[in-house]
Amino acid sequence: MKDMNLENIPENLKDKIIPDYSGDVVYECIGCGKEFSIDQFLYTCPECNCLLRLNDRNFAALKMISGRDWQRIFSFRRMLNIEALKGIFLYKEILFSTIPLEDVIYLGEGHTPIVRANPDLQKIVGMPFWVKNDGLNPSASFKDRGMASAISYINHSIKSRDLKDVLGICASTGDTSAAAALYLSYLDKSVVKSVVLLPKGKVTPQQLSQPLGSGATVIEIPGVFDDCMKIVEELAENYQVCLLNSKNPVRIMGQKSYAYEVAQQLDFQVKDLVVVVPVGNAGNVTAVMEGFLDLYRLEIISALPVILTVQSSHANPVYTWRETGTYTPMKVKPSVAQAAMIGDPVSFPKVKKLVAEHYREMFLSVELEETDIMEGMLEANRHGHVVCTQGGESIAGLKKAVARGLVSRNQTVIVDSTSHQLKFSNFQDMYFNSTFPGEYQVTTKKNFLNQPVGLAASSEDIAEYLKLKKK
Repeated sequence: MKDMNLENIPENLKDKIIPDYSGDVVYECIGCGKEFSIDQFLYTCPECNCLLRLNDRNFAALKMISGRDWQRIFSFRRMLNIEALKGIFLYKEILFSTIPLEDVIYLGEGHTPIVRANPDLQKIVGMPFWVKNDGLNPSASFKDRGMASAISYINHSIKSRDLKDVLGICASTGDTSAAAALYLSYLDKSVVKSVVLLPKGKVTPQQLSQPLGSGATVIEIPGVFDDCMKIVEELAENYQVCLLNSKNPVRIMGQKSYAYEVAQQLDFQVKDLVVVVPVGNAGNVTAVMEGFLDLYRLEIISALPVILTVQSSHANPVYTWRETGTYTPMKVKPSVAQAAMIGDPVSFPKVKKLVAEHYREMFLSVELEETDIMEGMLEANRHGHVVCTQGGESIAGLKKAVARGLVSRNQTVIVDSTSHQLKFSNFQDMYFNSTFPGEYQVTTKKNFLNQPVGLAASSEDIAEYLKLKKK
């Protein structure tokens, strides 16, 4: 690999800019601690059935490079014109070191911008903040981060293990299926097949169109996401399939890139940082916490941030756990934060362990009503942002946390907007037309309503309606 930009890099860092570190990555059980080879598709511990994480047993060797030099390496690496390093694998050594660069699948994911909130929106929320817009990923959601990791791993497994028949499968409320189907469609279709399970009637038309458009086999079943997840877990347990939900630790690896990017976008100055994250299946908040922990262990950052999680009262087991100390799975009710409508998050055991060992009082949680979430989305989007309902949930959650004194103005706040507004435009339409079914418990307000105005094809009529003054 030759790149003219290498000439601009200091001599003492040139040999580190293009990563050749491959580490010694294994599956590690978060329960019993046993390790297993990653030369297999594995999701839970064969010994005790607990969740797995990926662990680089040589991670300590990365400490031979100073935290300051890692900052410089990652910053100089952004100058390169090397495709495999343009996305999440810019952080290859700490993200998924064993994947060779030639096996990386890059579709344009990662390095989404942080956008300063509109000044009027800041006043509404009660403090300055920034929105990290992960809706600008290829399939329009943060799930592309995890899929770039998982599908690169599948691509590498096909080549290194000479696999001939691979079936990638996931349960989804929309975003996971869109990302999985998109990235799987990039691989050889004679070797790889793509299947998604969706809860019938619980996915927006826009999201349903995505896996169909990518050529996946889409199976709709009665129930909610938790029912779909139970089935794909049974399939993964008993059949040769590659599970692409966040239960797969390979997915979590890619999503850690969100934390790496936030740190780099803040010039690695994360003291007094608060990151606001909707919970959903808890895979993303797990990844965010693990990502910042990686940086902290390598002294790339000097402190861990506060993690503020947000849930609807219609699906709030993590909020309830944080308030009471007891975790109880729940039966969810319909929520406009559809991707977060999960009553028993698969990755909760990882969240619990990370909180107990590292985040403790720095893990906060707030609960919202459905009307709050819709107003958070509508308010943000009419002030120059393109957040989805989950992004609206995060913004409304920050507003509530400020009002409760959980977050102060001297802190730097990054809000996670997980998907693009257009994926959830049907909820906006229901709001504007006052057609929300009663079970959503959304109360509309006149000041948020907006409808097209029908007028004659006449400049005079339009000018009169707009009360324009003549020149």
